Amino acid sequence: MVVGSLQAEPDTSITGIVPQPSNITGDNYARINDSIDLLRGVTNSGIFTGGVILCTVVFGVLAGYALALIRFRGRGLVFAMMLLVQMIPFQLLLIPLYVMIVRDYRLGDSYLGMIAPFAINSTAVFVFRQYFLQLPASLFEAARMDGAGELRILWTIALPMVRPALVTAVLLTFIGPWNEFLWPFLVTKDAAMQPLAVSLANYISNVSGSVANPYGAILAGACVLAAPAIALFVVFQRYFVSTDIGSSVKG
Repeated sequence: MVVGSLQAEPDTSITGIVPQPSNITGDNYARINDSIDLLRGVTNSGIFTGGVILCTVVFGVLAGYALALIRFRGRGLVFAMMLLVQMIPFQLLLIPLYVMIVRDYRLGDSYLGMIAPFAINSTAVFVFRQYFLQLPASLFEAARMDGAGELRILWTIALPMVRPALVTAVLLTFIGPWNEFLWPFLVTKDAAMQPLAVSLANYISNVSGSVANPYGAILAGACVLAAPAIALFVVFQRYFVSTDIGSSVKG
């Protein structure tokens, strides 16, 4: 993908995977930037993704903590319903969501309209619940005996011990909205509000036929879209396997 984005002339042969100095150029990036404004698309994708991640972490932590460590009537039923939600394809909800978000709430062509359907992620709730269940119960019993409230226990004791879960939830959540096409495509008609994935799809449909090397420009856009996700996984991959839950209790 990277080599193809730097080719002045497309080379689809097997030898094309080896960069040829005479065929390397950065014009593909400039060409697609002139067509769809890569910086604006990345900014829209970043705002959309950042909003979804923030809501996912906040609501996921609160719901996961409650389902794991707070005793209340109907807790098992709530957890079962949460698992049931994961069995419903998002595509089945598109029409009612579109009617509610765009017609009733009038949130078309807005960041809030893009973020709202993804604000609560049942998978993240499940991940946080499982991590909280692994924490030593003695820690929370001691904190409650000292008079600490649930929010203070969550903030000062539970969250520092589940940092791998936080990073895992962020990384898993990031991929979805960052690459999301269908919902932003439906709710954004203004090109200035469209995330990069939607802008690239519009470019492929409407503009690519008018340039000399459409494949190079498309691959250039794909590289820009993929780069942040790859960078995040490279930087934070160790958090997927690291955990210090057991270090807080001795004996």
